[in-house]
Amino acid sequence: MFARMKEDITSVFDRDPAARNFFEVLFCYPGLHAIWMHRIGHWFWTHELFFLGRLTSQVSRFITGIEIHPGAKIGRKFFIDHGMGVVIGETAEIGDNVTMYHGVTLGGVTWDKVKRHPTIGDNVVIGSGAKVLGPFTVGNDSKIGSNSVVVKEVPPHASVVGIPGRVVMAAEEKKIGKPDLEHGKMPDPEAKAISCLFDQIRELEKKYSELAKEHEELKKRLQ
Repeated sequence: MFARMKEDITSVFDRDPAARNFFEVLFCYPGLHAIWMHRIGHWFWTHELFFLGRLTSQVSRFITGIEIHPGAKIGRKFFIDHGMGVVIGETAEIGDNVTMYHGVTLGGVTWDKVKRHPTIGDNVVIGSGAKVLGPFTVGNDSKIGSNSVVVKEVPPHASVVGIPGRVVMAAEEKKIGKPDLEHGKMPDPEAKAISCLFDQIRELEKKYSELAKEHEELKKRLQ
């Protein structure tokens, strides 16, 4: 247990440059507290002590502002940065080395008692305000842009932005197991499309000028 807690603290230092010392991380990081309290609630839940599991979850929500259902399955080195407003549903599954920012929702889209929340792969980064809704998989090493609404499966090593979320970049497979936190450097598909249109307009204007010049020369010859 203590080795796992030490691993959690180390993951904070690995992914947050604002973390300065052990005691600051231990006492001042609500994401860390939420994960530890979730493990207690999850133990209650898996041992069919459902009320105690939900009660632990609610206490954690009151203290940290992070709501994790005790039925959710969370892997190692999960890091929630800031964390206020994070909601993780009952059937959500989260892999190892996942990083999640404030305002993220792993939600469901049905009232049926089935798998209704997403499965998040290893080394995934989910930007602030993103909503991942439905029982699909977000592949390993993917990045979800801030405020994106993802409603369908995401392949591994992909970057997703927009409402609804769409894959805008597929990266090559990484050799290391550390997540790429630069989720602010996401491509802008609308800006790229507009830039392509401007390029086409400039090319058409150039061709029009050439044709107009040829037309004037032809008129002079005919005269």
